[in-house]
This record gives sequence, C-alpha cells and structure tokens, in this order.
Amino acid sequence: VNGIEITLVPLTEVVEPVDYEEYVSSHPPGAEPGPLRQLLEFPSDDLELLLQERECTTIEPPDKLFRKWKPAALCSLRYQRYSTTQTPHNSERQREKQKGLVKQTFELDEAGIDRQDEQVKQHSVSLDDTPRGSWASSIFDLKNSTPDALLPSVLERTAAEDMDRRNAENRQQCRHADLLGLYPVPDEDEAVERCAIPEVPKEHSGQRIMVKCLALKFEIEIEPIFGSLALYDVREKKKISEDFHFDLNSDQMKSLLRPHSPHVAISTLARSTIFSITYPSPDIFLVIKLEKVLQQGDIGECCEPYMVMKESDSTKHKEKLEKLRAQAEQMCTRLGRYRMPFAWTAIHLLNIVSSVGGLDRSDSDSDTERKGTWNERKKKGFERMSVGEDMCNFTNFRPATLTVTNFFKQEGDRLSDEDLYKFLADMRRPSSVLRRLRPVTAQLKIDISPAPEAPHYCLSPELLHVKPYPDPRVRPTKEVLEFPARYVYTPHTTYRNLLYVYPQSVNFSSRQGSVRNIAVKVQFMAGEDPSQAMPVIFGKSSCAEFYEEAYTPVIYHNKSPEFYEEVKMKIPANLTDNHHLLFTFYHISCQPKQNTPLETPVGYTWIPLMQHGRLRTGSFSLPVSVEKPPPSYSVLTPDVHVFTYMGTAGHLCALPASTDEQAHIANRTPSFNLGRAAFEAMALLVNQIHKNLEGNQDHHGRNNLLSSYIHYCFHLPTTEPLPPPYATLSRATARPSSLLLSRSKSLSNSNPDLASTPATPDEEVQRIIGSKGIDRSHSWVNSAYAPGGSRAVLRRNPNSSCELKQASERASNRMSAFIETASILCPPSRQIAKKLLHEELALQWVVSTSTVREASLQQAWFFFQLMVKSMSHHLFLSSRLDLPRRQRFPDRFVDDIAALVCAISADIASRYHKDVELVERLNSSLAFFLNDLLSLMDRGFVFNLIRSYYKQVRLHTAQNPSSLTALRMDFIRIVCSHEHYVTLNLPCATLSPPASPSPSTSSTTSQSSAFSCHVQDQGVVSMFELSVPFRQQHFLSGLLLAELSLILEPDGEGMFFLHKKAISALHSLLCSHDADPRYTDPQVRSHIAQLYLPLIPIVMETLPQLHDFTDTSPQRVRHASALVDDSDPDNGTISQSVAMAIAGSPLPHSKAHPFTLPSVAGRQCSALSAECSRTLLVCFLWVWKNADAGLLERWVSDLSVPQINRLLDLLHLCLSCFEYKGKKALQRINSLTFKKSQDMKARLEEAILGTIGARQEMVRRCRERSPYGGQENVRWRKNVTHWRQNADRVDKSDFVTHLNAFTTNTMCYDMHLFHIVHKCLCVLLHQTVVMSELKESVLGGVLRVLLHSMAGNQSALFLQHCFSTQRALVYKFPEMLFEEDTELCADLCLRLLRHCSSSVSSVRSHASASLYLLMRQNFEIGNNFARVKMQVTMSLSSLVGTSTKFNEEHLRRSLKTILTYAEDDLELRDSPFPEQVQDLVFNLHMILTDTVKMKEHQQDPEMLIDLMYRIAKGYQNSPDLRLTWLQNMAGKHSERGNHAEAAHCLVHSAALVAEYLNMLEDCRYLPIGCVSFQSISSNVLEESAVSDDILSPEEEGICSGKYFSESGLVGLLEQAAASFNMAAMYEAINEVYKILCPIHEANRDFKKLASVHGKLQDAFNKVYNQRMFGTYFRVGFYGCRFGDLDEQEFVYKEPSITKLAEISHRLEEFYSERFGDEVVVIIKDSNPVDKNKLDPNKAYLQITYVEPFFDTYELKERITYFDKNYNLRTFMYCTPFTLDGRAHGDLHEQYKRKTILTTSHAFPYIKTRINVIHKEEIILMPMEVAIEDMQKKTQELAFATHQDPADSKMLQMVLQGCVGTTVNQGPLEVAQVFLSEIPEDPKLFRHHNKLRLCFKDLTKRCEDALRKNKSLIGPDQKEYHRELERNYTKLREALFPLINRKIPQLYRQLPLPTTPTQSRSSFRRVEC
Repeated sequence: VNGIEITLVPLTEVVEPVDYEEYVSSHPPGAEPGPLRQLLEFPSDDLELLLQERECTTIEPPDKLFRKWKPAALCSLRYQRYSTTQTPHNSERQREKQKGLVKQTFELDEAGIDRQDEQVKQHSVSLDDTPRGSWASSIFDLKNSTPDALLPSVLERTAAEDMDRRNAENRQQCRHADLLGLYPVPDEDEAVERCAIPEVPKEHSGQRIMVKCLALKFEIEIEPIFGSLALYDVREKKKISEDFHFDLNSDQMKSLLRPHSPHVAISTLARSTIFSITYPSPDIFLVIKLEKVLQQGDIGECCEPYMVMKESDSTKHKEKLEKLRAQAEQMCTRLGRYRMPFAWTAIHLLNIVSSVGGLDRSDSDSDTERKGTWNERKKKGFERMSVGEDMCNFTNFRPATLTVTNFFKQEGDRLSDEDLYKFLADMRRPSSVLRRLRPVTAQLKIDISPAPEAPHYCLSPELLHVKPYPDPRVRPTKEVLEFPARYVYTPHTTYRNLLYVYPQSVNFSSRQGSVRNIAVKVQFMAGEDPSQAMPVIFGKSSCAEFYEEAYTPVIYHNKSPEFYEEVKMKIPANLTDNHHLLFTFYHISCQPKQNTPLETPVGYTWIPLMQHGRLRTGSFSLPVSVEKPPPSYSVLTPDVHVFTYMGTAGHLCALPASTDEQAHIANRTPSFNLGRAAFEAMALLVNQIHKNLEGNQDHHGRNNLLSSYIHYCFHLPTTEPLPPPYATLSRATARPSSLLLSRSKSLSNSNPDLASTPATPDEEVQRIIGSKGIDRSHSWVNSAYAPGGSRAVLRRNPNSSCELKQASERASNRMSAFIETASILCPPSRQIAKKLLHEELALQWVVSTSTVREASLQQAWFFFQLMVKSMSHHLFLSSRLDLPRRQRFPDRFVDDIAALVCAISADIASRYHKDVELVERLNSSLAFFLNDLLSLMDRGFVFNLIRSYYKQVRLHTAQNPSSLTALRMDFIRIVCSHEHYVTLNLPCATLSPPASPSPSTSSTTSQSSAFSCHVQDQGVVSMFELSVPFRQQHFLSGLLLAELSLILEPDGEGMFFLHKKAISALHSLLCSHDADPRYTDPQVRSHIAQLYLPLIPIVMETLPQLHDFTDTSPQRVRHASALVDDSDPDNGTISQSVAMAIAGSPLPHSKAHPFTLPSVAGRQCSALSAECSRTLLVCFLWVWKNADAGLLERWVSDLSVPQINRLLDLLHLCLSCFEYKGKKALQRINSLTFKKSQDMKARLEEAILGTIGARQEMVRRCRERSPYGGQENVRWRKNVTHWRQNADRVDKSDFVTHLNAFTTNTMCYDMHLFHIVHKCLCVLLHQTVVMSELKESVLGGVLRVLLHSMAGNQSALFLQHCFSTQRALVYKFPEMLFEEDTELCADLCLRLLRHCSSSVSSVRSHASASLYLLMRQNFEIGNNFARVKMQVTMSLSSLVGTSTKFNEEHLRRSLKTILTYAEDDLELRDSPFPEQVQDLVFNLHMILTDTVKMKEHQQDPEMLIDLMYRIAKGYQNSPDLRLTWLQNMAGKHSERGNHAEAAHCLVHSAALVAEYLNMLEDCRYLPIGCVSFQSISSNVLEESAVSDDILSPEEEGICSGKYFSESGLVGLLEQAAASFNMAAMYEAINEVYKILCPIHEANRDFKKLASVHGKLQDAFNKVYNQRMFGTYFRVGFYGCRFGDLDEQEFVYKEPSITKLAEISHRLEEFYSERFGDEVVVIIKDSNPVDKNKLDPNKAYLQITYVEPFFDTYELKERITYFDKNYNLRTFMYCTPFTLDGRAHGDLHEQYKRKTILTTSHAFPYIKTRINVIHKEEIILMPMEVAIEDMQKKTQELAFATHQDPADSKMLQMVLQGCVGTTVNQGPLEVAQVFLSEIPEDPKLFRHHNKLRLCFKDLTKRCEDALRKNKSLIGPDQKEYHRELERNYTKLREALFPLINRKIPQLYRQLPLPTTPTQSRSSFRRVEC
C-alpha cells in the first residue's frame, strides 16, 4: 500500500517487531497529560526501591548487637498491582465492584411469585348456545378497569434523530462500567501467570495451645511440691518442648524455702504457658513431673505418707503428721537447694482436642470441666487413641478444665526418657500395667485451651516481653520453645542463642567410699577461675531469673543415677575458646553429721564449647576426674590424659537452639565473586533445597523460602562497613548470599567433613563441592558448549535474528577472557575487582556445561529472579534509571541474555518429550523472566527475544503440535500479564507498513480470512485482520490473537484442551483491562479495543463451531450460514456434536485427503464447549462494546450481505447464550456439586481402566493420542488438565450457576448485552441507510435479532430499551413490516402481545405503547390496519392455545392501556381509527374471557377441548384464526392419542382451506369446497364460507397464512390421512385420497401418486384386521358446582374396550380432586334424575353405557364393522324397572325403558364428547319385554345354527337354554305366564299374538338346531343329543296348546260385498 510492498507472513511465523525504543523516541506522545497520555508511555516512577523495616515482636530487642537491623530492600514495580500476576480475578473482588448496582427485575421470577389461584367463575349458560357478543358485562369490566401507566412521549411526533438520541441517553443510565465485571471470573486453573508475592519471612510457629495450672492439692500438706510440664511425642520418641516449671504451693510452704531464694523474679511465678506443636500427632502427651525437697530415704519411702494418709484422718494421724511437718521443715532449711523426683502423670492430648475424648465428665464438676483419672477411663477411650492425624487439630477445640487425680510415683532406676516412652506407650493399652499400681492421690487442676492470637502478658523463651504487654507487674504467661519432631525448614528472623544441657547418667559404681547421693552442678564458664561462672542459667519457679549454677535432682543411695534434668542457658553471641561447660559431681549428706560437709565434690568434667570455631553439640560420653581440672584445661577436652581420672563416664546431651539472622549477615556481603565453582555450588544447593522441601513449592515449582529470600533479603552490596564477625559464624559474611540458608546444614561452617579452615570463600566452596564427590572433570575447556564446540551457543539458535546471533557470538568470545580472571582463586588480602551479580550469573549460565547446566535448568526460576532483582537494585544504586533503556546495561550483558534465552528456548523445544514437568517449569520461568525484562531493558530487544523463543519452539511443532502450542499459550499469557501490556502494544500507533521490507523470506500467503474483501480500505482491513502491520506494531496482542486464530481453526486435531487455554488467556486479559482504574476513560478503552479488533472476524469465522445455545438439547454445535452456500441462507442446519472421549481426550476426526479440499457441507468441525463458546462470545462483545463506532461502521460498510448476515447470526447466538435462566434453574444447578479433588480423578480413571473391553482400550488410545505424549502420571496433573475438557460438557454448569447468581444478585449484565447488540444494529442500520441495495436483506435480519432479544428471558430494563429501539426501527422503516414480509409482522405482534401479559407493569406499559404505535403506523399507511389487526388477533389466539404462563388479568390491563392511548390520541380522534382499535380490543377481550375458562379446565381434557371448540366456532368469519384453533385442537388430540378426532380436525381445516381457495380461483382439480368432503364426514359442512360481501379472501391480511394455498391443502390432507391411519380407520383414508389424487394428477406428480397408491394398498390390506373402535357412554352432570355443565348430558367417546367402571373412576377421581372427596356422588342407576331430590352442595354424575342405534333402513347400508362405528349420531340404552320401583321383578311385572339419544354432531368429530340434543324414551310392557327376549333367543339360535364354520359347543349351549324345561324364566315359563290365558285388555291382543308367533318360530329353530347338532356330534354325545330331543319334545308338547290358541277377535269373517264378486275369505286387524 502507498507504493510499499508488504511481505505476507503466515500466522505460524512471528513477524519482526517494531523497534520499540526507536518508535517511542521518534513518536513523542501528542496527547495532553491525562488518561490517554498514560496509555502512551511508561510512567517515570514505574520501578521503586522500598526499604521495609523488620518488625520486632518483643518490647526489648533480642540482643544489644542486633538492635540496629538493616531494613529489607525491596525492588518493586509500582503498577504491578494492576497485573493479573499478583492480583487474581476472584469472586470477592468482583462482588466488591458490583456493590451499588441497580436491582434488576426479571419477569421469569416475578411471574412465579405473582401467579395466584383465581376464583372459578360460574356461568349457568350453555357453552354452545351463548353468542359471543352477548358478554356485555365483561366488556363493561374492561372499560372500567385500570390501565397501566402511559409513556409520556409515545403520542408525540419526534424526529428520528431525536428519538435515537433520547434512546441512547436512556440506555446509558444505570449501566455498570465494566462488562466483564459482571461475568464469572476466569478459571483460576488456567491462570498460569499467577505468581503471588512471597510471604514475609517470619518466625515459625506451630499450632499453639495454652495450659494454665490452677491448683495442686494433696491429701496431706507437709512440704512444698514443684511441678514441670513438657510435651512428648511417643511415636517419634522425642521430647518436643522445653520444660515449663510452675509452683502452686501455698505461701506457708513457700516460706520454708525463703532462705534459699531471697529474691523471686516475677518471670518465675508464671502458672500458664503456651506450647507450640508443628506436627500434630495422636501420640502427643503432656507429661507432668513433680519434685520435692531432698530428704533422707528413697522415693518409695517418701511417697508412702501421701499414699496412706488422708486429710480426713488427721485426728488419727495427728502426731505422725506433726512429725512429718517438722522433719520437712528441717530438710527445707538444710537441703532446700536440692530436689528429688517424686511423682508423675501424663495427659493424652488427643482426648482433649477431639470431641470423642476418653475423659469422662464428673457430675460433681461444673459443666465447663472434665474430670478424669487414669483408672476411670473406659476401654473405648483407649481404642480411640489410634485415631488418625486428621483429627489432631490443636487450633480449634473446646477448652477443657481437667482435674488430674492420680499420679504415679517415680522409680529411681527408671527415670530416663526411654523409660518414660515405655510408660506412655503402656498407658495407651487397655490393660495397662500402670493401672495396677497404687497411685499417689492428689488433685491437679489445669485448663487446656487454644492459645489466643495475641495473648497479653506473655514472655518469650528468652524471657523478653512479647507485645502487647500493658503492665509488667502482672503474672506472666510463658511461651515454651518447641523442639519439633522433625526439622522445620524456616529461616529465623529473631535472634536466639539458647543452649539446652541434659545430663543423662553417671556411673560411680567402681568408686570406693561414700558416693551415693549424687548431685551434678552445671556451670557455664567464661574462663577457668570459679568467679568466671556466668549467670546465664534460667531459673525454674519461684526463684531468681538467672543463676550461675544448676543442680540435678538427687536419687537417694544410687551410685549410677539417671537424670531427666533440663538446664537451659542463654549463651553469649561472641564465644571464645575459653568458654566451656563445667560439671561438678557432689555427694550430698542427707543426715547432718559432725565434720561432714553438706556437699562433697567427688568428680569433675567439662566440655569446651568451641571446636574449629563452631559450637559443639550432640551427645557426649565424658570421663570424670577425681581431681580438680588443671590450669588451662578449658581449651582441652577431658579425654586428653593430663590428669588422673576414674575410668567412669558421664553421658550428657547438649542441644543448641541458637539461630542467626542470616539475612542480616548476608546483606553485609561486600561483593560477589561468582566463579565457576560458586555458580556450581549455587545450582546444586538450590536443587538440593528443592528436593528436601518438595512440599514447600508453589504451582510453578518455586520454593517459597527461596522466593522470600530473593524478594526480601537479597540485595547488592553497599559501601557500608561490615560489623565484626561472631565466633559462631566466623566466616559467614564472606560467603555468597545464596549459601547462607539455614536449611543447608551440609554446607554450613560446622561441616565436619572439612579438614581445615579454608582461606577464601571460593576455596571453601570448592572444598564443599569436593567433599560431596562432584565430578570436577567437566571443565568448560572440554565442553561442547565452548566456542567451536558441537553445541556452542551460536549453534543452538540457527534461526534467531541477526542481532541475537551476534549477541551469542560476543558472549562466546568473552568466555576465555572471563575464565582467565574468574578461575584464579585470590586470597582475601588481595584486592578483588567487584563484579555485578547479574552479569556474572548470565555469563556463568551461558558457559555452564554438563551437570551444572542441568542443575541450573532444573531451578531456572531462581537464577532468573536473582538476576532480575540484581538488575533492579543495580539500576537504583548506579542511578541509571533515568538513562535510555539501551544504555542501562552493557552490550556484553545484553549479548549474554540473548544467548541464554536462545539456548533455553532450544532446550524447551527439544527436551519436551524427555521431561514434561521440567520443560513446563522452564517455559514459565523464561516467560516470567522476559516479563520482568520488559520493565528493565530495551523493550524492542525483549520483543526479539520473544520472537527467537517462538522460532525455536516452532521448529519442533510438527512433532507434537498440540503440546508445544500449549507451551506457547502459557508463555504468551505470562508475558502478556505485564502491567503495562497495553502500552507495550503501542495502542495509539497508526498501522502503516515498515519502511524496510520484513526480513522474513517466507513466500507463503497469510491466513486468508473469509471476510477479507479486496475493495476495502486497506487501513481498516489491517486493523481488523492479523495483517503484518498489525502484528508488528501490536506485537503482543498480535501474537495472542494469532495463537487463538490457529487454535480455533476448524480442521485442527486434538485442540479441545487448547480451546479453553487460548480463550481463557484472552478473557483474563480483557478482565484486567476492565478492572484497571487507569483505563476507565471511554477514549482509552476504544484505543485498547483496537488491539483486539481482529477478534471480531475470528469469532465470525468460528461461528459454525460454537455451541448452539438456541438448542436445548445438550452438546450441539452451530452450523450457521458460514458452513453453507451464502445464496441459500435457509439451508443452515445445526449438526449433532461428536461424542467426546472419556476423561476429555481429543475427539476423533475424519481427516480429509491432504491434496483435496473437503466439501463445505461435509466439513468436520472441532466443536467448542458451551463454556468456551460463552467466554469467546463475551470477549467478542467486549471488543464491540469498547471499539470506536465510526471505525466499526467503516469496516462494516464494505462487508458483503452474507457476511453481515453472519454477523447478525452471531448476535442472535449471543442473545441466546446470555439469556437469564431463572432462580429455579439456579437452585437446581446449585444442588449439583462438581468436585475436582485429585483422589476423585484417580478413582474415575481407575474405574474406567478397571473395566474390560472397549472402555479400557479407548482410554489407552486416548492417552496415546494425548498432546502430552506417553508421559506417565500427567493425566490428572493440575497443570496439564485435559480431564477438564469434559467438565465443559458437564458444563460446569457451574458457569451458568455463577452467571445466574450474578443476574439474580442485582447484576445488570443484560443491559451491557443490549447496549452492545444495539450498537451493532445501529452500525448495520447506518450502512443500510447509506447503501440501499443492502436494505432489503439486512433490515429483516436486524429486526429478527431484535425480536429474538425480546423473546428471551431478560430483565425489565432490558426489555424497555428493546421496545424503544423497536419503535424507532418501525418508525424509520415502516415498509419493512407493512409492505414486505408478513412473517416479521406476525412475529413482532406475537412478541408484543406476549409482553402485554407480563407480570411486570413497566414491561406492559412499553409493550402496550409499541403495539398501539404499530397499529397507528399501519393505519396511517393504508387508512386501516387490517394486517396488524389480523396478526394481533392470530397472535393472541396462538398465545392462548400454546402458552401455559399466560396471565389474562395482566393482558386485560394492557388492552385497557391501548384503549386509553386511542382515546388520548388527539391527532386521529376524528378518524375511524379509534373505533377500529376499540373493536379490535373488544374482540381480543372476548378471546381473553374464553381463555380464563380454558385455564380453569387445563386438567379437564373434555372441557378444554370444548372451550377450544367454542373459540374456533367464534372465528367462523376469520378463517385464519379458525384454522389456528383447529390445529391447536388437533395437537391436543394427538397428545392424548385421539387420532380419529385429530384427523377430523385436519379434515375440517382442509375443508376450510378448500372453501376459500375455491373463492379465490376456480381449479377443476381442486375440491369445490366443503361439499367435496361430505364423504369423509357429514360434520364438515359447518366449514362453509360466508357470502363474499362479508369476507373476501382478497382483502389484505385475510387467508394470508401459509396453509391457504394448494400446497397447504395438500399438507393438511396428508396429515389427516396419517392420523386416520393411526386411528385404524382405513376406509376413511380412501376418501381423503380421492380428494388428493386429482391434485397430484394435475401436477403430474407421479412420485407422490405412487406413494399415495402404496399407502392405499397398505390401508386396504389392513381393513380385514381385527379392529376395535371407540366405546360410548352417556354422562349427565347435576349440581350447581358444575357451573355451565349443570343438567347437561353428553355422549363421551372413550377408547375401545373401556369398561363402565373405568370411566366412572376417572371422572369421579378428577372431580373429587376439584371439588373434594365428599362432594362428588355417582348415581348408580340410569333412571331419570329428579333434581329437587338432590343435595345442592354436592355434584352428581350419572354414567351409562350406550350403544349405537340404527333404524331398520339404516342397517341395510351399514354392513361392515366400520360402517356401524362411523358417522354415529343416535345411541340407545335400556333401563329395566317395575311399577313398584324395583329394577327387577317377576315376568309379569318386568318393564323396560329404552332411551334413544341424538347428538348434535356425528362421531367421530373434532371433539370427544358431543352434546345430546334430543332424547326419546320408549316404555316396553312386560309382554313386549318377553317378545324382545324371545326374538333375541331365536336370533341367537339361528346364528348358532347357521354359523360357518359350525361351533357345536356354542350350538348346544344355546339349544340347552331354549329347550330346557327347568331353566329359570326360560321359554316355557314365559309361555305359561303370557300365553296361558287370553288377555282381557284388547290392547294386548296384538302382543299376545306376536308372542305366540315368536314361540312358533322358536320351536322351528329348535328343530333345525337339533338336526344340525345331530350331524355334528360324535358317538360319545349321542346320549346327550337324545336327552336334548326328549326335552325338545316335552317343550313342544307343553307349548302346543298355548301357541295354537288364537284370539277370535283378531280373526273374524269380513262382510260380503253388495255386488257379486268372487267369493273369498278375508281378515283384517282390528285397531283397538
């Protein structure tokens, strides 16, 4: 363009980015200072150095030397909080932003709340007889009802521009600023860029519990008792806390020891303590030990008084007690400083913290206390002790107050910790040995509770006051130092230098003399003089704070005692070689003797504390000397033979609790001389730390402690002088900071493997490495990476750009020079040139080889972060931040970085199949590194580094495209998470090609978009496509969108997990833009949206792959017009999506031939899941919302019509996607939970793979096809979660849950949606106005989208704006509705009418206004609004017939509103318009009133069909509406299986269509009207059309439906034939096809004719099948509760073989549910009902079986079974009765009533019950009843006789009933009753004679039957036959006199004529 040729670069290649720094310097921002200016350039204060003071938790500093702590130097990015790296998009953040939103009202929810049961209106009029127009009362109600509020500006004439402006202003109100702030937050599982700020290093603290010692009381009080607490872990066999000493003695007892402790420190008066537990375990015990003052006698003797004597027996033992007290007082005075073991007990902590503890409650204690002795614990308490660690939660348990009542006496020979562990383990057993011992009875009351967060009056283990400490005079609580069961890898931030000494045992068994009561005095000596004993030993309880000496308890008369004493010391920081521990052993004389001292020294030993400059700790076995130590002994060890010793050994354990402030010392490092060995040591050390602390890592594999170290502790050296080194860390300050980690024990100064003190730090490092056995032969000289080596850096990046190649060369050439200086180890006295850490790191990393390089790659993040921190700090220290970025760092460092990035990129690409986890960590580490470099270095250079990465990864993409694509997506997502991502993309740059051609030599064409158009403005095209200029100037967004476009390609394979990854990255970015306060300005947002404009055509191309939200069936993929020919928009179909593999593996695809393009229609698409589709759509909406409207118009102006239609399809899909589902759906979804736990996933995999056969094979194949190759254990890895693809199909439905939750909780998300859709429609309409050729095709699509938006479940505010837009659209383009497509007008009327019945008043107001304006505009065009009138009426009819949520009361108010508009419209008041509106409204109201009744009878199918029939009948003059209702009725019948009735509804519809087609045109082959259908049904004549002057088919809007055509008629007839076929009425099918065949013949449609005749053949073949048609019943309704049905009689048609009991039960059950069980009464007989005898409060039903009735002449025509069950109008039922009221009596009393019913229409009809219109009753006298019975028997006998084939059994049964003389009321009895005498009444003569003739006929038939039977029987039935003949003979003989007796009166001779004639006898019947 513009004379410059642009080289096309495919999306699979990365374009050369613009030179960012050059561009920024040559294009200074032209904007004024403000939001737009901030968008254009990096802020000057982007990087800041923060000095963070370290918090001291105690009031006093830990030590004088550490008072001046150096603050931590934090290099932070001021605006990084706007990046998603550290600020995740979470629900809490969204809820905060959503506060204050306007609550939205949703009709879907309101309708469910407002729907109430209405009173049933009762009418006493007949349904069929009432004219519709007579309901004047209901119209009166309409006129007097209240309308909804009128919209003020509806009737005003407003210009279109003003209307648009006002609508736009209204839409801007109550809008939330952020679109994505209302959308569910992005999935955190995909947030690879998340990297939280490391935690501030702080002192470790486990779970803390507080123990308060409340009281200690023994049965006798004679002496002071002292206690101590400590925690022990039995499983680990370790003491896990120091001792806490407490004193609960009374003041009297304390006074006994006052001479020994004159000064008592308040810190020793503590009675409460706080324990810390890092590793909770069910095996932790709180051990309580008691001691007493030393006295004569062993422990058992001293305990005896406490076990025997009780306070209650004081009178009994008074003298003994006094003696004991006196003795105790004497001992306290003399031996007060010595102690002896007394008793102990233990509390199992699990019983306290768990609610199921084994301690029983004591009734005597309060509710807050638990009391439990050892002997009272139940067996279940012990069983529970095996409970798992998950129950050991010491942070949240119910506080407990325990009273411990039993103590165990100490045993002198079992005092060691090993013995204690055995006792504790034994306590857990139910049969404990301890339970059998006699206890020491006491009461120790203690309280155990979770420790508060910040307790007051607390002392640290060093006795420092912990904040807060309001009053120093209050009794304190002591924090007890924890000794964790396992090592805790946490850096120490507080100075602590404590030493714990544990004398364990001493052996004087070989010593002669009095050496029995042994006490050990422990002293901390600064020198050898006794006066140099330091007061550093902590006091215990009720004593001074510090002592110079400590004594162990004395075991009486034991020469080899064991000790449990703990001596705690606070040792000084600067230890020297003279500091040592001195142990002096004394024999204590318990009895006062003359000339015998109290304590006699019997031995000495000591431990020098320093060895090789380090503190000596551990277990020691020391010889004990008899003599005093010689001079200068402190520098020697006791085993040096400089004196005589006894050969005895003393055992003790010294454990340090000393910690140094490593970070502080590290910060004093003057410089870093990181040679090869140092880098090697760092790499190996960091790897070792990661291995040791494997669980202490984030999701990127970064060790949290190392992260904290880099972030808070590390910084470059300053020129400040160093503090003097301390002896304990003599050379730590000269070591590299990375080696100063507290966890590196093997690399500490106390490493015993080092033979001598190294001279220099490097030498030390070398020795450390050598001691670890590292192969040192891997020198750089022999390395393949050396210059010219096979894998030199230069060769590792063959495709990098020229600059990066040169950088690699420069880095390689500098290696030798570096080694010459760096590999020489210099002594400390020599001046070492300072080198910058980041430069040395980069260089060392580049030249590293073999093991070192591998180690550095394993934890590359550490070195990257260290480099970044060093670079940042260096920029501050050297004041280089103000320099241009290209001058900040030297070229050699830039070259090293380039070489490093190229090398690591090549590693990522080449090593992926070897170690997936390593490469993923390396990939993310590199991405974070480049992200950081964008803030520090030349940004164009960093862009080229990104490009080089892409080139390296692209080289290997062909091998495993999906896996490396996933890596690239993670990489670009991390890079794009930069806080200045927008600025980096040059959002305000104008797209123009670069001055020089792109260096890419690729000749492949760029991705051809389906929307590219050659005639478009190329500048706009570049902005909306991923063109080369776009990708160059918007480099990062171009990369992201290119990856998205490639991933969304429909022919991609295995891309399903990538869909979510790519779309989630885009979604996260857009969310960050929305949440960023820097980008709130609309102009700024529009510039940002320009970075994503290509997303619009990308989504349009993806339309066929999107989930189809308009289809309710699951997993549908949309195949819209993008997949079919543009010329056939109606051909778009939605295909079924392919089933996904189990556990979310890629879908199988049918791959096309590589050399042939598949046909478009058969193209397989990689379908997007519902979640991915929804997220992609919301991103599309965000871009459209924020993009500049003018720019969009320019782009749309050149789109073709198919492309615009595709865009409209996309908007249509958006509306369906974000439709509100309702609160009920939300609650239903919330009831389902979707767990993502690792064990669940493992169980799922195991379940699938555990099955045999195809399922196991499928999972195996899916794994093989996985983009992650054959790697093991990656299937369920959180960062490789391809299992989540199927979670999409489960459809999270979590997503819908969140979305619905937002909308429910007052979210106005749909307002954004409408605003965006409206903006798009406006852009399209603007172009429609400009280009008239688009108008016809686009306008309809625009209106369809608008109608679809009105059809969904949206909020009231959304719908109001929809109506406003619709009114404006119709106002501008009225011809669209009134001159073009009728369907659009019909749809619009239906939508408006549906909302006129809304439960929300504001929606009704707007819908009514829109409907009224629609009528008015139609009237103004043609002086009538026939089209709108017809469409509205039809819409209401359709709405009433189909909608179940229809509310007539709301619609009635809307109709009144429309009437009010018509009355208030002054402009048209004088026209016929108001009257026409009134007529229409009244007609609609009529339909509405019928609708009320329909709703009442929804559960009464017969009544419902009657009402629909009535409404259809009311539309006799409206053929379209009548047709609609007939079809509604057909649908209802089909649902119930009444296929005959459904067929007749369709026949009536066809007759109606034929009637009006005949009026339109005269076609000889078409039926001439209803008359042609008479052969099908006589009922069809009611469809005859009225005269032409009333209704003409030519009138606009009349007969305009699709069925009023020849094809419509054919369709109706074919449907009718199909229904007749389902009803088994095959004869009727023939009649239907008689009408249909001429039409096909005229159209020469021989295929259809062949089909018709084939169907006829099938039908005729089925005629002879056994068929059963309906059964008929008469149902009478009596009672006012039935309303209109009262006293109505119907004939019901029921399914075949329906019994009377069935219909009775059905109707009784239905009406009982409606009226109540006690109300409905079934009349059991069929007699006439006297209503006066009925209870008016009850409802009566009379149900009778009826049979079709035919006159004699009819029977001649009704021959077949079908004839006798078709076109039935008359039915009969018989009722027997006697004159005295009984139903049955003797023969001469038995009467019969025959009732003949005539219905209004013939069955089958369009309804299943028909009114009885005529009723005729015939009473038969007893003789007539007898005549009928004899005629019936004669007919049965004749039938049995002539039956073919003959049935002998049937014949014999009938014959037996006739000839049997003993049959009750048989023929003989009938003859004897009625023929024995001639009746007196002449009226009966004829009946008598008829009966006589019947008997004659009967005897003749019996004779024929006997003859037939004789021919049928076998030999075995001859006797039976002879019996029948005998009976027949008897019958005939008995009947003979009766049947031969004639009545003379009936046979008299006629008088002779007066004229001579032929003589003849004649008889005549005399009428009496």
